[in-house]
Amino acid sequence: MEKRWIFKAVPDQDQVSFLASALRIDHVLSSLLVQRGIDTYQKAHDFFRPSTEHLHDPFLMKDMDRAIDRLINAFANQEKILVYGDYDVDGTTSVALVYDFLSRYYDHLDYYIPDRYKEGYGISQQGIDWANENGFSLIISLDCGIKSVDKIQYAQTLNIDFIVCDHHLPGDELPAAVAVLDAKRKDCSYPYKELCGCGVGFKLMQALCVRQEWDLELLYSYLDLVAIAICSDIVPITGENRAMVYAGIQCINKTPRPGVQALNDISGFKKIKEVSNIVFGLGPRINAAGRIAHAKAAVRLLISKTEEEATVHAANLNDKNLTRKDFDINITEEAVTMIRNDQWMADAKSTVLYKEDWHKGVIGIVASRCIEKFYRPTIILTRSGNHAAGSARSVTGFDVHAAIADCADLLEQFGGHMYAAGLTMKIENIEAFRERFEQVVASRIQPEQLIPQIEIDRKIRLEEINYKFYRILKQMAPFGPQNMQPLFVSEEVQDDGRARLLKEQHLKLFLKQGDSAVYEAIGFGMPQYFERIKKGDKFNLCFSIEENEYNGERSLQLQIRDIKFVGE
Repeated sequence: MEKRWIFKAVPDQDQVSFLASALRIDHVLSSLLVQRGIDTYQKAHDFFRPSTEHLHDPFLMKDMDRAIDRLINAFANQEKILVYGDYDVDGTTSVALVYDFLSRYYDHLDYYIPDRYKEGYGISQQGIDWANENGFSLIISLDCGIKSVDKIQYAQTLNIDFIVCDHHLPGDELPAAVAVLDAKRKDCSYPYKELCGCGVGFKLMQALCVRQEWDLELLYSYLDLVAIAICSDIVPITGENRAMVYAGIQCINKTPRPGVQALNDISGFKKIKEVSNIVFGLGPRINAAGRIAHAKAAVRLLISKTEEEATVHAANLNDKNLTRKDFDINITEEAVTMIRNDQWMADAKSTVLYKEDWHKGVIGIVASRCIEKFYRPTIILTRSGNHAAGSARSVTGFDVHAAIADCADLLEQFGGHMYAAGLTMKIENIEAFRERFEQVVASRIQPEQLIPQIEIDRKIRLEEINYKFYRILKQMAPFGPQNMQPLFVSEEVQDDGRARLLKEQHLKLFLKQGDSAVYEAIGFGMPQYFERIKKGDKFNLCFSIEENEYNGERSLQLQIRDIKFVGE
């Protein structure tokens, strides 16, 4: 699939020169930092040396003092406290963190995860009724609750209080909880707005440690769970999140809890080297619990006390993840075939597909897979009770939530944000919705938005790449949203004649630019370029820089992201 190359704006050269001099680094590296808003020595120091010392005072968050007062009152009165969280990675890690940490100091606790299929997302009436029947008078909701106005109002009639810990955008009305902790509240002056749900739960525990004079270092040992949540929930890895991910990965690698070590082992990681290990290794296995069965299994793993217990739970989650993969592959194949066999769908600017027996737990993943194939706003629907329930995903720059909102009269309910949404409709409305949604998308989407883009940091010459350059580049990790791994373009490169295909799928190249030294490069799943490269055609190369280890020897390697032949 053709890709657009979008180059980031060239930063102010005076700032680049100043920072290069202050840090004693070259202008290319200085430019990368200034592009990320790091334009002073102190900002650079904090960026390259992330630390728990950079965590903000939790009491800067609106309602934090009220939350802590209510918790301490509950402790004094020996009230039963229920830790309630969503069924995804962010929710289950949140519950594991708050429940396990609090249980070190307080006994009257339990946790609750709603059933994805019976209760749906967020606070459920069934969950509140369960709390009431079992004598709970305080619920801490994690990664959900900010829009549960009616459910929390219902809880009040049962004399159950709520402390809401959420990171989603609030609606017009806040729930009538004792405390609503969400940095995205308009009246909240907390200095970092991009915490995940587990991050907000961590701040609640941090505030409790400060007030109760509990051991903060013990709490910091739970940053492994926060790091897993931040990486898996795809929130920005900047500011406070960056400090928590950095410390959390150190926890995973140096002093892992039994559940995380078991996940590492079954994922095949000796150590977590980069964020992608969490995103594609640990995260999907945790998520699989709630997709295929019940997410309580994920919490049981994360709070395991022994290696034996954790190994059993990790194997269970791994089995669920293998089942999830089978559903994912089979449904994606069906969806792609449906599009290719229908001319109207093939020519459309959007995708809306329905099949009543598709597994509800993977339709969001399938929507993303379809975008990889066809790159356009996509909605995958399946039967849920007497309705069709769906997940929507979007392409860069297109607001799929707004497009769905313009079809609201055909829907029972919907919610989400710019790039992902959920929706429910009557089955008889599917065809009308498909046509309306296509009209809305076709009228708004720009032609270039239907072509995937690669955001490139800058052009460099191959001869600028060496180990000193790479070592500083590596210190810019952990990489993730708003601090992505730098991508470069080198122009008019060519292979030295040793190009080959590995397993008939992957390019292995030996590249030169003019009279430069030779640089090894790998391009996974790019066999279509091989013949022209082997023939000696020059091309422009988009790549990141990696370190390759083979037979105990380490060397720099260019990871190919895209290729454009000169003149095209």
